[in-house]
Amino acid sequence: MPTVKCRICGGGFYAKPSWLKKGYGKYCSKLCQYKAAKNGKIVKCFICNEPTYKTQKDLRKSKSKKYFCCKSCQTKWRNSIVYIGPNHANWTGGESTYRSVLIRNKIPQICRRCKTRDRRVLVVHHVDRNRKNNTLKNLIWLCHNCHFLTHHYSDERERIMVPIA
Repeated sequence: MPTVKCRICGGGFYAKPSWLKKGYGKYCSKLCQYKAAKNGKIVKCFICNEPTYKTQKDLRKSKSKKYFCCKSCQTKWRNSIVYIGPNHANWTGGESTYRSVLIRNKIPQICRRCKTRDRRVLVVHHVDRNRKNNTLKNLIWLCHNCHFLTHHYSDERERIMVPIA
């Protein structure tokens, strides 16, 4: 009855001679076996400095060589450092301030055509269709539906020019 030492924790355990012949009997439990299978290393999260385990594959695949403990830390990094300003895929030269022009001038957030007040569906429409002309006279609030109608139907363009009552 051979008693063998565990390669991870050093504890003694019984191993059958047939296991030892086949090369088994190295670990006292499944937990020690799983610990032995780990070949990565523990690194600190780039955002919160929490220690986190990364496999060799994860360490090799990282383009930035920055590691994160969770998706929320990775998203914080991407949205505050990497993909802002000119690095963002939707960057158009920093001329998207027209929404704040209406808000700063206290123009009520109401669709000019259908009078809806739901801020989640309101967008800013350029009356002369020139996105670089961000004067107050050229900007109005429209909901998504009315905005589509305005751009695709000429008779709807005249309807939005009716002043707000």
